[in-house]
Amino acid sequence: MTIAEMLGQSGVLTLLGMGIVFSFLVILIICVTLAGKAIHALGWDKDLQQPPKAPAAGPAPAGTNQAAVTAAISAAVNEYRKNN
Repeated sequence: MTIAEMLGQSGVLTLLGMGIVFSFLVILIICVTLAGKAIHALGWDKDLQQPPKAPAAGPAPAGTNQAAVTAAISAAVNEYRKNN
């Protein structure tokens, strides 16, 4: 087998492999799209259609505990510097 034949065979195998992978990806996309449409048609995605609920206890507004946070960070840095 000559080098030209081997290169030709490797090119054919490369294109065949890439074609199989591409075909599999196309089939996968079609299946996922059909599954999404079926789920939507059956109404199993109702939790996505409802408006999001407000959090029960959200974070404190900015600036309310700024001094306390700064003091805690300063104390932690000072303690770290003492021990290391």
